[in-house]
Amino acid sequence: MLKKIFYFTLSIIFALFIYYSVFHFGINGFVESVENKTFDLRQSIISKNKTASKDIVLITIDDASYEYILDNIGEWPLPRGLYADVINYVEKQNPKMIIFDMLFIKSAKSSQEDNIKLGNAFRKFDNVYTAMNFDYQAFDLRVPQDLDEKFELNVNNLSKDVDFEENTFTNYRPIIDEIMKNTANVGSVNIARSPDGVLRQAPVFVKYNDKFYPQIAFLAGYKAITTEPETSFVIDKNGYLLYSGKKIPLDKNGNTTLNWYGSRGNYLEIPIYKIMKNIKGQNIDLGVDFKDKTVLVGMTANSLFDLKTTPTDKLYPGVEILATYINNVYDNNFISKAPTPVTVAICFIISLIIGIITLRLNHVGSMIGLTLLTYFGYTIFTVELMKYCNMWLELVPPLIFATFVFIAMLIVKYVIKTRDFEQQYKLATTDGLTGLYNHRYFQEQLANVLENSKRYETPFSLIIIDIDDFKKFNDTFGHQAGDRVLLQVAQLLKRNVRSADIVCRYGGEEMSIILPNINKESAIFTAEKLCKTISSKEFMLNDKPAKVTISLGVSTYPQDGLTTQEIIKIADDRLYKAKGNGKNQVWIE
Repeated sequence: MLKKIFYFTLSIIFALFIYYSVFHFGINGFVESVENKTFDLRQSIISKNKTASKDIVLITIDDASYEYILDNIGEWPLPRGLYADVINYVEKQNPKMIIFDMLFIKSAKSSQEDNIKLGNAFRKFDNVYTAMNFDYQAFDLRVPQDLDEKFELNVNNLSKDVDFEENTFTNYRPIIDEIMKNTANVGSVNIARSPDGVLRQAPVFVKYNDKFYPQIAFLAGYKAITTEPETSFVIDKNGYLLYSGKKIPLDKNGNTTLNWYGSRGNYLEIPIYKIMKNIKGQNIDLGVDFKDKTVLVGMTANSLFDLKTTPTDKLYPGVEILATYINNVYDNNFISKAPTPVTVAICFIISLIIGIITLRLNHVGSMIGLTLLTYFGYTIFTVELMKYCNMWLELVPPLIFATFVFIAMLIVKYVIKTRDFEQQYKLATTDGLTGLYNHRYFQEQLANVLENSKRYETPFSLIIIDIDDFKKFNDTFGHQAGDRVLLQVAQLLKRNVRSADIVCRYGGEEMSIILPNINKESAIFTAEKLCKTISSKEFMLNDKPAKVTISLGVSTYPQDGLTTQEIIKIADDRLYKAKGNGKNQVWIE
């Protein structure tokens, strides 16, 4: 269990290092872009099951209306007096409000008489709204103007994270005085787009001259759902705009993420040319009663260029975007993006699941399959969470981090398993006391060296070594001292031969050395050097100095034999002759 915890901890540390390194080197923008695309995909999926409000009706200047205007009036834009006629016509049915997604700016084509007529319509009906626009226009082209305080909203921003930086403007494009003087129902139509050009968010307020002005859809929407419209708004510490018992989640620029109701054409649309015909008395059935409806007037004709890309459609008219915004206000279903700590927690939860899968399974295919199944399950979870809770839980960063953990787990597991294998192999092939190769390994390697020598017609030699009078060390100093003699002799042998030579514990106090590609003369030289090295070494046993000597027998292929048994027998026989003829010597005959 402790080893598994170690695996997982090490993998998390490794994954964090890789994750930070990758993001540090500038792929944040790419990850954000991919995350936005996953948001679009989720919105496309869940919007198919949503129903747009039937209380929102659009009066549109569509392609047919644009053609009708050119044929019957002869010019574009429409004379503003006609918009006043539209207001008067719709107001007869007592709509909840009328909102113009248009900028009634000063124009040489607009007569003063038409401006006055439109201004009077705004003065007559307090449920009519229109748009204004803020920008960064150079001062020498248009000097910034102060706006009447009736257009301002009092906003108390308690959040340190919401700073409205990208929604702070330096100039304003004036609309006609006839409207500005007669109504306070004027709101901004500034819209925020993501770097990829897709419109996913919209501001609630914009700042101009250090004052707050409402977005037109929010302005109209919150007035429609409250009996006593508020004059003061609070943005709490968590970045939520509080109003009328509701709250809207804001990002650092004061934008809110819209919840979409499908692709283009999701709202009931009435072409404006039909209204114009009815104003002339033709009595065309519009198929709708405007009573208590929210009516938006705007352009949907492709040739009028008021089209934007949204998560659910590549060509979405601006007036339908405002309708979506108002629909969000009515339903109180703006998208709330999960805070960073939640995303971090999700990263670790998914990583823990991946870790359990990787630790419990040994088959890589099964690991990958269950990991992909986990990814799929999390993806479905984020879709359902957005569908039922309006929560945008990030998809891409947790999956990237979990993938790093999966890769790290495989690497760590492989490395540790390799080390375990090496450790097991070492235990199976080495002697626990001396650290030399054991007798089994000796037999395997001797056979391998013999085969190579036969193939390439090269010699090899074998030295068999025995510690002289070993029993007396055990009897005199104890068995632990005898073990120390074995260990120290083994270390001296290993240090005084080539790295290619194979030093083994042959059995008891006997040791052996296989010398590949070494002839008899070189082997005898090595054996004599080892004999002198051991005899000249002072061993300390129980704090007392002691002398140790060895006897050695040498045999060489092919002079002394053609099989491993013959080579071993000759070296062993010579070893016993060395011991029988005075010890502490090398016997070669």
